[in-house]
Amino acid sequence: MKMVIKMNNLQSFQLEKKKAEKFVKMGIPMAIIGAAAFVLLGQYGFFGALLVFPGIILIGIGTSNFSKLSRKFKTEVLIDLISTYVDNGQFIPDRGLDIGTVYSTEFVKRADRYHTEDYLSGSMEGVNFISSDVKLEEKHVEHTKDGTRTYYETYFLGRIFVFDFNKQFDGSLQVLEHGSPVSHTKYAKVKLESVVFNKKFKTYTTNDHSAFYVLTPHFMEALMKFEQNNKGSISFSFIKNSLYIGINNFKDTFELKMFKKLDDSLFEEFKRDLMVINEVITELKLNRNIFK
Repeated sequence: MKMVIKMNNLQSFQLEKKKAEKFVKMGIPMAIIGAAAFVLLGQYGFFGALLVFPGIILIGIGTSNFSKLSRKFKTEVLIDLISTYVDNGQFIPDRGLDIGTVYSTEFVKRADRYHTEDYLSGSMEGVNFISSDVKLEEKHVEHTKDGTRTYYETYFLGRIFVFDFNKQFDGSLQVLEHGSPVSHTKYAKVKLESVVFNKKFKTYTTNDHSAFYVLTPHFMEALMKFEQNNKGSISFSFIKNSLYIGINNFKDTFELKMFKKLDDSLFEEFKRDLMVINEVITELKLNRNIFK
């Protein structure tokens, strides 16, 4: 199935994109040259400010225009791509998963600062899902001889998915590439028969029988294949009748890239990001009642 985009529409976006990038291209050298002049020219360094501030203004205009264009691109173009592959698809760029849902995964710790965006919901192969980009940050306070410095460090930047699973779990199960469960629930670490799987993932459960029932050799193989196909740290959480997946790859999905040509290769990248959902459903056989 191939999405057809009206060429005049795409050309319009390309033109606006180049205009925004032009402001940035002009502003960066002006700001750099002005800053260098300010440092090197001593008492005449104030002349550098005549370039620094206009340069900063140009960069600000360019990035602001690019941000607005990116949102317009999502709502007018990407929504068509999504509707091609997702049944009853809903895409809301300015909204993300609520933080309660993010913490319901039980594999991310509570953040001091967070941001979610690019909410996507719908179904593929008859399986319902919701997802969004998620950014979680931890606050740090550093004491130095010059005073106190506060900064935030990002520990999760990627996408979180929630799928309807075809089984009501007896207990909870987590399969994590890194870290351990973040929950008041008491999880126990278990070893599975596959040595390769145990080296790649750590498995935690509240019910040993349920863990061995779900993590069949075929299912473990599917989880391993999914990890191999997707960069970043992967987390799986099976709670009640939901499957939560986190891909912590420090990447924003569905974003226009500044100075990157708006062509078929970019749409292929968007499609790959979207088809991760289909990969989960088909590889893990969420569309089959294999556990009922």
